[in-house]
Amino acid sequence: MFRQMRAILAAWFGPRGAGKPLGVRGEEAAARYLRRLGYRIVAHANRLKPGELDLVAVDGETVVFVEVKTRESAETGQPWEAVDAAKQRRLTRAAVTFLKCHGLLESPARFDVVAVTWPAGQRRPTIQHFQNAFDAAGGGEFYS
Repeated sequence: MFRQMRAILAAWFGPRGAGKPLGVRGEEAAARYLRRLGYRIVAHANRLKPGELDLVAVDGETVVFVEVKTRESAETGQPWEAVDAAKQRRLTRAAVTFLKCHGLLESPARFDVVAVTWPAGQRRPTIQHFQNAFDAAGGGEFYS
């Protein structure tokens, strides 16, 4: 009975997440994945003057700034390859702003990258998690 109802609903409304942009679905999948690992998500799509932080999580006592990159395939490169030096500098500035705004400059922090590959028509993506993917980038502003 449950399977029949689910099939009817899926036919009516489309697959789960249908209609949402790929990037949004990727961020939601990354958040679910991190929660299963025990992370606590404290901010999602946090827009700050220096840039946007996809996810901000807490892992133990560490503030984790998570950049999520989602692609349908690896044809044009792996999703994580898009986190280049310029992106790392922007993320660092945004992270500093977040830490300052919340009085967390003394807290341990790190940058993770979650690469989501979600081929069209597939129900579930492939997720790769790179902990401590890069160090704070820039001219020392992370510590000011």
